[in-house]
Amino acid sequence: MATVRKTRFSRRVPDHVTDELVNVLSDGKTYEFNILFGLVYENLKLKNAVSGGEEMLRLRSYEKLQNLVGRGLVEKKLKSYRGLKGIEMASSAHTLARAEAAAAAAAAAR
Repeated sequence: MATVRKTRFSRRVPDHVTDELVNVLSDGKTYEFNILFGLVYENLKLKNAVSGGEEMLRLRSYEKLQNLVGRGLVEKKLKSYRGLKGIEMASSAHTLARAEAAAAAAAAAR
């Protein structure tokens, strides 16, 4: 009998970069990436959550932003980004609440 391997890594810690992207983009304004990154970077510095240097954080922010665009939570027009309805679903708090609800439902089913 073959064993099934989990090929995907799941982070269990809050994703501060995505949370800040969601916080900034949830106001409905349109931002170019450099301005958006500046806001995210300043917010992360205030929370003392910056690690790995500014350039590494810029790359991670761009990757997370493109992930949000791919999921249909952020609209991209040329080089401008705007949060769409439901972007709050991408935050760590929403993901944690959904996981806790699923665990509670599984426990109640037992």
